Amino acid sequence: MSNLNTTVNKTHTYDAIVIGSGISGGWAAKELCEKGLKTLVLERGRMVNHVEDYPTANLEHWEFPHRGALTDEDKQAYHVQTRSGFVNETNKHFFNNDLDAPYTETKRFDWIRGNQVGGRSLMWGKQCYRWSDLDFEANAKEGIAIDWPIRYKDIEPWYTYAEKFVGISGEKLGLSHLPDGYFLPPMEMNCLEKHVRKQIESKFKGRHMTVGRVAHLTEPQPWHLELGRAQCQYRNRCSRGCPYGAYFSSNAATLPAANLTKNLTVRPGSAVHSIIFDEKTQRATGVRIVDTETKEMIEFYAKIIFCNASTLGTTSILLNSTSTRFPNGMGNDSGELGHNLMDHHYRLGAMGAYDGFEDQYYKGRRPNGIFIPRFRNLDAATRTDKFLRGYDYQGAAGRGNWGRGVNTEGVGGAFKDALLDPGGWGMSLVGFGECLPYHENHVTLNQDKKDKWGLPTLTIDAEFKDNEMKMREQIKADAVEMLEAAGLKNVAPFDYSGGIGVGVHEMGTARMGRDPKTSVLNGNNQIHAVPNVFVTDGACMTSSSCVNPSITYMALTARAVDFAVNESKKGNI
Repeated sequence: MSNLNTTVNKTHTYDAIVIGSGISGGWAAKELCEKGLKTLVLERGRMVNHVEDYPTANLEHWEFPHRGALTDEDKQAYHVQTRSGFVNETNKHFFNNDLDAPYTETKRFDWIRGNQVGGRSLMWGKQCYRWSDLDFEANAKEGIAIDWPIRYKDIEPWYTYAEKFVGISGEKLGLSHLPDGYFLPPMEMNCLEKHVRKQIESKFKGRHMTVGRVAHLTEPQPWHLELGRAQCQYRNRCSRGCPYGAYFSSNAATLPAANLTKNLTVRPGSAVHSIIFDEKTQRATGVRIVDTETKEMIEFYAKIIFCNASTLGTTSILLNSTSTRFPNGMGNDSGELGHNLMDHHYRLGAMGAYDGFEDQYYKGRRPNGIFIPRFRNLDAATRTDKFLRGYDYQGAAGRGNWGRGVNTEGVGGAFKDALLDPGGWGMSLVGFGECLPYHENHVTLNQDKKDKWGLPTLTIDAEFKDNEMKMREQIKADAVEMLEAAGLKNVAPFDYSGGIGVGVHEMGTARMGRDPKTSVLNGNNQIHAVPNVFVTDGACMTSSSCVNPSITYMALTARAVDFAVNESKKGNI
C-alpha cells in the first residue's frame, strides 16, 4: 500500500473513476484495473497504508493511557460514532470526527462512518452470507415496494467469484434460504456453543446453529499469500487494522491487487462535489471534487464512473449532481433518489448464564461468533401473521474475566488472585431483522448547513415502523425461549437500540428496479438515464434481507464492472 500511485496525470483523464475506496469501491478498482482500465479512485478521507498506518494494532491494553476508554473531549468529537458501541481509544482514528462531518436527524439516525482509504472495510464485522430467492422475490410476492430486477441465478457465480478472492471461513448447511458458498475451514465453536447448538436443533424443528461465515483466512490460498495476506492469529483486534491481512479489507486485498496492474491511481483528500453531465451526449463526463486541504475545485474525466461512496455518501453526491436534464439530482426521473432508506435491527436479543463446563476453556480470542439462520416466514409451515419477513441471530458464549471484579465486593491479594481464575459461562443472542423499504424513510440535501468544505450536508428522516416493532418483540421472545431451552439460567431479554442506523447496514436510496419510473438503477446497476454511471454500494439495494450485506455488494460490483467493460468495448457506453 505504501507504493500506491497517488499522483494524478496531467490531463486528469482516465478510463474509469471510482468514488470511494471502501468494500465496494475497492472491488470496483480491482476489477476495472485488472480488465486494463486506467482507474482513478477518489477518496474523501485521508490515506491509510496497510500495516504502517495501523498505530494501535500491536499495543496491549495497558499501553493505552485510558485503558481503551474515551476522554470527555473524544466523546464530544465522536458523539454519534460512539452510539454504535464500537468506538474506543484503540480504534477511534478509523471513525469520523462528528464535529467535522455534521448532518441533521429529523428522527434519530446513527450514521456510523469511516472516511479514509479503505473506508469501513477497516472495521466492519466481516460476516458474509449469501442472499437467496426468498430475499430477491419477497417484494414481488408480498406487493411491497418494487420487484428486484435480478434473481439468485444472476448473482450466484459472482458470489463464488468474490468469496474465493476474499476468503470466507464457514460451514456448509445445505439450506435453500441461506445458500452455501466457497468456504475455507470453519472456526470452531466452544463447548457451551456446541451444547446450545445441540439443544436448539433437537428441540426446535427447522432451526440451525453454525459458526459465523466470516471473512477471515483460516487457511490462506496461494492467491491470498501472493498479496501478502496471512492466516488469522485469533487476536480479535480487528477494528485496529490487521497487520497480517487475515481479515478482508480494501487495504489488504483489493487495492493491492489493483495496484499490481499499474493501472491504479488513488487520490485521498478528494471530497466529491458532483458528477459532471453532458447535455448533448446524455452521458457523464467526469467528477468534480473539492480538495480537502486546499479547498480547490478540481475536475477529473472518464468514460465510466462507479459510485461507491457508501449508501448515503453516494446519494448525497447524486442529489448534488444537478443539471438542466436532472434538476432534482442525477438519475432522479423516478423521484425515488434518497428514498427507501433501510437498516437492520441490532442490539436486541437475550442473554443468560450457564452452570457447568467449569473444567473447560478455549484457546485464543476468536474474532467471530455463532449464527442462527432465519426460521420465520420461510414457507407456509413457518409463517406468522404478526409481521412480514424474518430475522437471524448472531452471538457467542464465553467465560467471565477479571473485569467482573468491578462489580464484586472484595479487597486484598486473595480477591485479586481469584479474579485470575475464569468466571462462569454465559451466552448472548443478538437479533438482526429485516426492515421494509418505505418511501417516507428518506434523506434530502440541506443547502443551509454546509460542511467544512462548503458541501451541502444531509438531513435524514427515517424510523422503524409497525412491522419492525412487532418483529423486535418476537426477536426477543425467541432468543429467550432458545436460551432457556438450552438450559441457561437467569435469561433476560434486552433492547438497547435508540434508533435506526446503529446496525451500520444502511441500504436503499438509489434502488435497482425494472422500471425507470419507479427506480434509479437497472438490473446491471446502471443509472437508467445515464448508462455510463454505476452504483454498486448499499444505495442500490431494493430490499434489505436480514443478513449482513457486504458480500452482496462485492458480488454486484464485480458483476457490474464486467458488464460495464463489455458494454464499453461495444461502444454502448
